[in-house]
Amino acid sequence: MAGGECNSGGGCFGRGVLNLVYIWTVSSFLLLVTFLNSVFNGKTKTVRKAEDGKKKRTIAFFHPYCNAGGGGERVLWAAIRSLQHTPSSSSTVDHFVIFTGDVGASPSEILAKARNNFNIIISPSNIEFIFLTRRNWVESSSFPMFTLLGQSLGSIYLGLEAFSSFVPDIFIDTMGYAFTLPLFKYLGGSRVAAYVHYQQSVRICFPKLLRETPPTITKGGRSGDHVNSSWTEGHILQLWKKPETTFKVYPPCDVQAFKELKRNDEDQDKRTINIVSVAQFRPEKDHQLQIRAMKELKEIVLTELWQRCRLVLVGSVRNQGDQERVDYLKELSKELGVEENCVFIINCSFDTLKNELANGLVGIHSMWNEHFGISVVESMAAGLLMVAHKSGGPLMDIVVDDEEGDRNGFLAQDQYQYARAIKNILLMSPEDQERIRKRARSSVDRFSDQEFDIQFRKAFGIILQ
Repeated sequence: MAGGECNSGGGCFGRGVLNLVYIWTVSSFLLLVTFLNSVFNGKTKTVRKAEDGKKKRTIAFFHPYCNAGGGGERVLWAAIRSLQHTPSSSSTVDHFVIFTGDVGASPSEILAKARNNFNIIISPSNIEFIFLTRRNWVESSSFPMFTLLGQSLGSIYLGLEAFSSFVPDIFIDTMGYAFTLPLFKYLGGSRVAAYVHYQQSVRICFPKLLRETPPTITKGGRSGDHVNSSWTEGHILQLWKKPETTFKVYPPCDVQAFKELKRNDEDQDKRTINIVSVAQFRPEKDHQLQIRAMKELKEIVLTELWQRCRLVLVGSVRNQGDQERVDYLKELSKELGVEENCVFIINCSFDTLKNELANGLVGIHSMWNEHFGISVVESMAAGLLMVAHKSGGPLMDIVVDDEEGDRNGFLAQDQYQYARAIKNILLMSPEDQERIRKRARSSVDRFSDQEFDIQFRKAFGIILQ
């Protein structure tokens, strides 16, 4: 319910129940922290030593889905790579720990996937994986009702498993599980930080608690909140009202690798027209919208042009739920009569991704309120003419859809707008297409890996001192 209004459908009752649940949850959480503090009082940090016997500084990342292959995972590995390559200002040796629930993969397999999917090479010499067995407690399938509340409480349970396994000097949450921060800060004495992509379920369930206990970087009385986009920044400012200590650090995008691609634009008036989508097969990515847009495109372009069009859906499948989603999308394409024009590429390598982007003309991205949009940036860097959702990061940070100005892409909100935007691109002259392509490629340097390294080290320098 918005604005304190009620309706005849039981809105006030439902809101009252949620308020009661909120009060009970916060009270229980505070009691739990008090109890655990008495149990774990004096619990020492886990020690790892270098070859010369000196104690290493331990930096732990809480990322239960580190092997998922999405944009959040790219940020995780880029952050670790940045820290591995950061010269230490002292004789301290850093040891990195990753809390993950990917029990079905070995450390070498996880690092190999980071290299193959993201072109990010991580040295295994100072990396340790702590495998968590309770990840199902933060999965939506475990909570058919009160899903967001259940996931929030589940993150405490999962955080306790991590805490009982390893207590680092520095704890960094990179998935937005805010309730893990007080566990490590108050029970383990760790310095805590968070790089916020999206405020997970606690943003909706517990806005008051978020305002009171934001995931901050704190050292010597100084603090800062670091977010990944203007869209996320807006929500954080609304919740925490700390503009003076809220900073944007755009996620790392492999801009240079994609800008160096040799595009296959010869015989464009005869060859297959690839419309490339790069996104995990998760429900919020809304691949259905893309397939429905293809049906609309079929209705508004000439048959000869339509027969050359292909929607190439490139993405990772994490589990059975994702695979069932892909199967449903294939069925949907059949129902809409566009199955011959839809191609699915699952869990591909980085080289395969580059090849698909080099062969693509149009990029498409359809998530509503995408928090940033790494794949949008990388598609533009590869020279695709981008059609993204008119919301979130693409609208506020990436795509300029100005017909009279410096257009570097297109924005749309429904299948009809997507279809019209794609049609406009297809009917453009090669010269007009190239002008947009050049503007797009020149606009994305501020999202590069190199720029992320600079801003990440600067932003997190407070806690790493």
